[in-house]
Amino acid sequence: MQYHKIHEENILDLKRIVGEENVIFSTQDLKQYARDYTEDLEFFPDLVLFPSNANQVSEIMAYCNQHNIAITPRGAGTGLSGASLTVKGGISLAMHKMNQILEIDTNNFQARIQPGVVNGELRQKVESLGLFYPPDPASLGSCFLGGNVAHSSGGPRAVKYGTTKDYILNLQIALTNGELIWTGANTLKNSTGLNLTQLMVGSEGTLGIITEIVVKLIAKPKHTVLLWSSFANAEDACRFVPNLLLQGIVPSALEFMELSAVQIAMQACGLSVKTDGAKAFVLIELDGEELEQLYVQSEKVYEVLEQSGVLETEFADTAEQKEKLWKIRRSMGEAVKHKSIYKEEDTVVPRYYLPDLYLKIKELEAEYGFESVCYGHAGDGNLHVNILKNDMSQEKWDIEIPKAIRKLFEKCKELGGTISGEHGIGLVQKQYLDVVLQPIHLELMRGIKKVFDPKGILNPGKWIE
Repeated sequence: MQYHKIHEENILDLKRIVGEENVIFSTQDLKQYARDYTEDLEFFPDLVLFPSNANQVSEIMAYCNQHNIAITPRGAGTGLSGASLTVKGGISLAMHKMNQILEIDTNNFQARIQPGVVNGELRQKVESLGLFYPPDPASLGSCFLGGNVAHSSGGPRAVKYGTTKDYILNLQIALTNGELIWTGANTLKNSTGLNLTQLMVGSEGTLGIITEIVVKLIAKPKHTVLLWSSFANAEDACRFVPNLLLQGIVPSALEFMELSAVQIAMQACGLSVKTDGAKAFVLIELDGEELEQLYVQSEKVYEVLEQSGVLETEFADTAEQKEKLWKIRRSMGEAVKHKSIYKEEDTVVPRYYLPDLYLKIKELEAEYGFESVCYGHAGDGNLHVNILKNDMSQEKWDIEIPKAIRKLFEKCKELGGTISGEHGIGLVQKQYLDVVLQPIHLELMRGIKKVFDPKGILNPGKWIE
């Protein structure tokens, strides 16, 4: 599809909508908006706009629709699927100035926010009021809630509390014709028509622009305990997960990390844990209202660990110890990013089959001669597979590694899983959609896309066109 090339007249019109100071179009300034955290990809937008309210987004959408200008929404740029990259040029719609927590309703346990609010800032604010917003991606200190919604993001606490989709009550969105609508209601139940709210969650900016979000909150757990366990091999670490859950214990986090991931993270953040003889680690967090009850659960966890071949377990009983262990876990993605160009595959399978998935990864590693670094949310079967480029030739990186990735995804499908648990499809995974989706699936999705975006101006060049 051909999109209108942006001219000086268009820039002047758009400046009138958002203000001259909220338009960027010089090549030097555009560079930081040409990339996100996806590999080493770079696509320059023609200009970047910074709206500050829903009405400005509405006007921008109507203008772009009228003039056939491609428009791609952008959050904090922490995505790993290339969903916010301006593949077809046009406008990058940056939500940085729509960053207000508009209301926290402590009576109804919900909050109303703009899409540019940082996940961690919302968490801190509601926790100061005794409330809790559980979804916590590794980049919670920088990622925007709008991006979390667009990707249906997860995080370590999904094993107990679910992902972003489980906390979205209602969304205000700007349609391509500029109309602003609410997708649902601010209620815990809603059986009124099709669920447009959940249709928008995970749609990656292909159907509309999120301008306001109403999230569900819960009571903040009073206490947490944290355990860090080491294993002689990764398979034992993976098998520990279903063994624990079979005992009726549901941790608030259950994270798997192989040795290389821990080593890279420790070097990056200047912290350390014992690694003697270990090939893999599991971080286990329990939370609840009664500390004594958590200690009782911890004893049961220890029993299952012993039965599962654990080498050693560290019990973190101070805030400083807990912060250290979480910092090591959360810094892995950023640390790997600085070690090498990489492809991060967001594999997910039913959690009992996590050992089978891990063994397949290592089999492909040997077959194709790459280095992988694996970690992820073992409690829900979500394993992040980082394939490092290191000194690999560009030809092998471009031709052979995609073959390995396809085989990996075929294994996910065989095990009853899929190709993305929380990072989305975006640009880089669209070539693998045929592994898990039939032509009828894509036909239905394209039909929905055409209803919402008949001219195809929203986030073009991605998985749904």
